[in-house]
Amino acid sequence: MEAGQEQDSRGGRTGLALSGGGFRATLFHIGALWRLNELGWLPRLDEVSSVSGGSITAAWLAFRWPKLDFDRHGVASNFEREIAWPLEKFCARTIDVPAVLLGLLSPFHHPGQLVAAAYRRYLFGQATLQDLPQKGQGPRFTLYATSLQTGVSVRMRSDHIGDYRVGLLPRPKVSLAEAVAASSAFPPVFCPIRLDLDPGDWKQTEGADLHRFEDLRRHLFLADGGVYDNLGLETIARKCDTVLVSDAGAPLKVTHPRRVRWLGQLHYTLRVIDIISSQTRALRTRDLIGDFVAGRQNGTYWGIATRIADYALAEAGKAPPLTDDNAVTQAQSGVRTRLNHFTVAEQGHLINWGYAVTDAAMRRHVLEDDPPAQWPRPAFPLQQAGA
Repeated sequence: MEAGQEQDSRGGRTGLALSGGGFRATLFHIGALWRLNELGWLPRLDEVSSVSGGSITAAWLAFRWPKLDFDRHGVASNFEREIAWPLEKFCARTIDVPAVLLGLLSPFHHPGQLVAAAYRRYLFGQATLQDLPQKGQGPRFTLYATSLQTGVSVRMRSDHIGDYRVGLLPRPKVSLAEAVAASSAFPPVFCPIRLDLDPGDWKQTEGADLHRFEDLRRHLFLADGGVYDNLGLETIARKCDTVLVSDAGAPLKVTHPRRVRWLGQLHYTLRVIDIISSQTRALRTRDLIGDFVAGRQNGTYWGIATRIADYALAEAGKAPPLTDDNAVTQAQSGVRTRLNHFTVAEQGHLINWGYAVTDAAMRRHVLEDDPPAQWPRPAFPLQQAGA
């Protein structure tokens, strides 16, 4: 553990991590939360951490948490109305292209700022990090970004903003829209998001070797949290005994060589970023699965590229999964990660897939019973046409 980071104090806690992946991740995680809600697991969560597109879903869940009507079984009867529908409506919008074009044409606005403006207009309004659930009111939500100054993750919560090399900023008044924009500011177009803060409000912590630099406390230049950790695992790996991971990241695709031209350098720059991100995710996932297998960690992992047959439900004496592995399920990991219009069918398939693999993972590795499941979006079952 690096100096100044949070101490490991698990104490039977349960955490959920939501990965990045643009609107694809936002929708996939809706399906995951839908199934967790039906299982009564949302109020059992102590920690929720997220990066990038996962932070859109996590922040909305946090923002609407007080509105959720949980029954005695821990099931929110109004989950669809309060969580799913508004996010689906938002994912039917295109916000990336207008933000890029207006940002390039305007001398006053950066594309990332315009993405934050869209989050503010359509989702969060004037809410700040202080509108996330406070201690004792629900899970602790952590939105992760990456500092382009110190090169480490920056956690954004209701109780503080933290960079272990700079210190802690207690009770930040940063807007929720800006925090989500920072967490999802994928390079090179949408980052950095600059947060302007009062340097006098920061507290020095053990190991904060850069606290003395006022400029690092006055301005944070932030990029997508997935640059540092695309699974958003930092908090829950240290604080929780039971770890649930919803991963909407896809395996790296093979590309064929192209002629190198100066105008084509952006393609190769993005390819390098993709390779780094893919390798980092693979290493973290491998370590996590290793901990599960060795019994060092309780919980389960499900991913958009998971083969649902690998959960081997029949071997555990469980009911079969909602679907088999087929062309439709395999196609979900190839869906774009942009912040643009997703059709009703695209949304329905992604939500259903997130729901189905969450159901299989939870029943195989976490639950003792075998509760029934049904498609949240029954018009879009994950089956090939004619099947």
